[in-house]
Amino acid sequence: MCSDADSAAPGRIGDWMYELITGLYPICRSITGNGVRDTLARIRREIPLTVHEVPSGTRVFDWTVPREWNIRDAWIVTPTGEKIAEFSRHNLHVLNYSVPIHRKMPLDALREHLFTLPQHPEWIPYRTSYYRDNWGFCISHNQYESLPEGEYEVFIDSTLEPGHLSYGEYFIQGDSDEEVLLSCHVCHPSLCNDNLSGIALTTSLARHLAAQRNRYSYRFLFIPGTIGSITWLALNEQKTAKIRHGIVVTCVGDAGRFSYKKSRQGSAEIDRAVLHVLGQRQEGFREIDFYPYGYDERQYCSPGFNLAVGSLSRSSHGQYAEYHTSADDLSLVSPQALEESFDTYLAVIDVLENNRTYLNLNPKCEPQLGKRGLYSNVGASAGAKLREMPLLWVLNLSDGEHDLLQIAERSGEPFADIRSAAHALQAAELLKDADA
Repeated sequence: MCSDADSAAPGRIGDWMYELITGLYPICRSITGNGVRDTLARIRREIPLTVHEVPSGTRVFDWTVPREWNIRDAWIVTPTGEKIAEFSRHNLHVLNYSVPIHRKMPLDALREHLFTLPQHPEWIPYRTSYYRDNWGFCISHNQYESLPEGEYEVFIDSTLEPGHLSYGEYFIQGDSDEEVLLSCHVCHPSLCNDNLSGIALTTSLARHLAAQRNRYSYRFLFIPGTIGSITWLALNEQKTAKIRHGIVVTCVGDAGRFSYKKSRQGSAEIDRAVLHVLGQRQEGFREIDFYPYGYDERQYCSPGFNLAVGSLSRSSHGQYAEYHTSADDLSLVSPQALEESFDTYLAVIDVLENNRTYLNLNPKCEPQLGKRGLYSNVGASAGAKLREMPLLWVLNLSDGEHDLLQIAERSGEPFADIRSAAHALQAAELLKDADA
């Protein structure tokens, strides 16, 4: 079971996340409805998630919480009696948020409600109609091309009526009231990389951080895309002043190189932290300047909030062939990629947790490190230089104006080595914490 503590042990966290994805994959999710509730209930077995229900019709800034959508079944019967586009076989077959329908019509009329991917003729596309009443089916282009002329029966057993928008929230209190926001979307149906990988990684990070003492407080949001973040921001505007850093978690389960879309601020500490970690861990990662499209970072970064929230993924939004198609299945994600993403996120969190500004207590020339046990007994060796450079960089730039991340950036040394050097120098009474 996923809730077994051993399954989340080091070296097995990737398997744990993959198992969670596998269990969530069959659920038909949308921006509202029972699929979201079922998903939040599954997450709630792993972390003490608080589930909020916001009534349809609630005004949230310039938007309104929509009617709730639920679906039970859908299919098309061809003139030859064959049943195709069955919702029970793949939930991408139905245009998400389709209104109910049961009628017969000729092929020409049906074609207006069919969606395909000609460039990938065997795949089923994922399409939605959240804010305009419509109905439709998504099928492979090869099947579309083979449809015979004649009368078709179409059936969608759905409801679209006043209800609620559901989202989940989990808060971990740290030593400080300042917060790190980790946000993922729970609105996509059977799509593994774009949706489920973010859910699995966010849940895993929550479990991990809940088991340790943290400098920052951590807020985890499991929300439907766009309308979910808008709703949370509208109902929790007073809380946003405490959000110091944030990441939108998505597309973290495939084998693509890492991508980071910077916050609107562009040079916020979270932007610098992520780019430093990626620069130390992977060649050829993608650094993407902020643009007002994509995932929920565009809501958190809207000018009225301008929060320091970026988006850290592997293959990025719309930049891989399987994006929003049936090919984004369990074969696209792997435990290995998920675990690498988990480790990368933890490295970023380590930077945020440990980034401080120090003051050199012996600033006039270098202090003698050897008599304090901080310098190699054998001088002028290449190995000694590699070990001692973090110490020398920290001493030189700890003037009360450079934090450890700035020292790591300028020196090219890994943040973990700079942090360890600072701790050793502080223990030797050569540094004091300027933030204390």
